[in-house]
Amino acid sequence: MPHHFNNYVAGRWVPAASGRSVENRNPANTDDVVGVFPASGAEDLNEAVAAARAAYERWRKVPAPVRALKVQRAGELLRERKEEISRQMTREMGKVIAETRGDTQEGIDTAFYMAGEGRRLFGVTTPVELPDKFGMAFRRPVGVAGLITPWNFPMAIPTWKVFPALVAGNAVVIKPATYTPATVCELGLILEEAGVPPGVFNVVCGPGSTVGEAMLEHPGVDVISFTGSSEVGRHINEVAGKKLKRVSLELGGKNAQIVLADADLELALEGVLWGAFGTTGQRCTATSRLILEEKIHDKFVKKLLDSAAALKLGDGLDESVQVGPLVSATQRETVHSYVEVGKEEGAELALGGEFYEEGECKKGYFYRPTVFLGVKPTMRIAREEIFGPVLSVFKVRDADEAIEVLNDSSYGLSSSIYTRDVNLAFRAVEDLEAGITYVNGPTIGAEVHLPFGGVKDTGNGHREGSFTVFDVFTEWKTVYVDYSGKLQRAQLDVEE
Repeated sequence: MPHHFNNYVAGRWVPAASGRSVENRNPANTDDVVGVFPASGAEDLNEAVAAARAAYERWRKVPAPVRALKVQRAGELLRERKEEISRQMTREMGKVIAETRGDTQEGIDTAFYMAGEGRRLFGVTTPVELPDKFGMAFRRPVGVAGLITPWNFPMAIPTWKVFPALVAGNAVVIKPATYTPATVCELGLILEEAGVPPGVFNVVCGPGSTVGEAMLEHPGVDVISFTGSSEVGRHINEVAGKKLKRVSLELGGKNAQIVLADADLELALEGVLWGAFGTTGQRCTATSRLILEEKIHDKFVKKLLDSAAALKLGDGLDESVQVGPLVSATQRETVHSYVEVGKEEGAELALGGEFYEEGECKKGYFYRPTVFLGVKPTMRIAREEIFGPVLSVFKVRDADEAIEVLNDSSYGLSSSIYTRDVNLAFRAVEDLEAGITYVNGPTIGAEVHLPFGGVKDTGNGHREGSFTVFDVFTEWKTVYVDYSGKLQRAQLDVEE
């Protein structure tokens, strides 16, 4: 019998009010039912928001270091259960076990980092312009945070949002991705055991068309944090913006790796294989464009094709597997449709471009690692986010053209350059239009204590990770204390 999961509302695990539920199946083996989950709607979301609003009034008055201890305890529990959570995540999402262990570790690291921030949450003291007067500013929680999280990082991205929101003093309602709700339910169990009070953290499973829309419209939700596609992000910004909600959007990417002629080519090859085909290309930071200086283009492409063709596909619970399935049949069809577009546009399909259905893989949504050569910047496969194991290769004359091609994108999340020339490296750091730049490293691999986010269509200017995430989940309060014992009129009483 498959495990039945429930929503977590006001400290209780409850089914959807409608009684409806949906199955979630392993994308590597659709015979394997990961669990049965509530098919929730607006009524369930409303109950969760009501619980969060009531709990917020108590939670915001708990000292921040005490709130942070709950998050620290959650990190300890995540560490204790890392293998169990990671194996379930591989069954749920499909990526290989080494990556889901990394996903869980990201949650652990975020917990411990944000627990430390509970003793900081630094404010500002500053001189003021009048005598016998004091000025300061400090952070206060926003209220109820509505979180909408994606399926590709089922633990890491929810914890990026949940832990700072809680440390800052907000109550939380989270709608996990439809494909990966089990991991967020496990996070709910952990926060419950860690002692987070009832109503402070709530989980409502269900589709974006019902639960997500209800969250955007609900007057009791004060801030929305969303990670997903730019198309959905624009809709969220439009709906929530009309209600003057604070909105944080971390959206798509069309990330590129530059390899110059002086680079360590073996290192660059390892980087692009990991960046393009890790997580089966299902990362917002995945390397979907490879820009090669013409002097080394042919040599590098041969190494790339040989190495990519040798990658082992299969069930991610097999430690020897390097590439898992796509998350769903729909996602696989989307990826394949882009491959057909690339062929129609005149790009050379040098590798892959088809379903992989050998042996046990016929039961899952596998797709061969795919490489296009001769790609032009105007092609759709060069401009649109595919979110699959598809790499587009460009040939350029020199570093100037490489930077120009990389920047010729509506996205600006992550970027990478391989070179031994320190001058070119620092010039790239300055000139590449991206929120993240790696020098001699792939486009993937963010760390929790540094800001994460991008420019252009990749988001709306906010950052996750680091202390900068508190700009999403806190408001600034400014305080003036006049101890002069008389009325002092600012800007009028200052003597020149």
